Amino acid sequence: MEIDQPWLSEAAEIRQGATRLARRLRSERAGEGLSLNKLSVLGHLLRHGPMSPGALAAADHQQPQSLTRVFAELERDGLLRRVPDERDRRQSVLHLTADGRTALAHDMAGRDAWLAGALEALTETEREVLRLAARLMDRLADTADRP
Repeated sequence: MEIDQPWLSEAAEIRQGATRLARRLRSERAGEGLSLNKLSVLGHLLRHGPMSPGALAAADHQQPQSLTRVFAELERDGLLRRVPDERDRRQSVLHLTADGRTALAHDMAGRDAWLAGALEALTETEREVLRLAARLMDRLADTADRP
């Protein structure tokens, strides 16, 4: 599939802005925070609710085997729990625990504080554009891969 050239330059501009903001937000993380894989797993469970390990790995564009240790560590630390699937008792479903919600909120707090401060320098219209862009980026992130 050929992509129209104007879209390529727009895509590059969006990618650059999103990448630079992501790097800046990563720099605001506390050194002792959760790993990015653990944050991603907990974030998926927070946004989408209980999921099977396979569904969560697919949503994160990873192989389930790649997250086996992450799931085990999060379960050991009480941040998620496995529950047998009601339809297929051989399968398990991952649930975010209250401690998992707290750990996720704690890990995000510094970045959210920095971003809130940075947003103060913007106009209300600019903040609204960013809120809309955030929703659109979430939709794009959830879009199935193109063939």
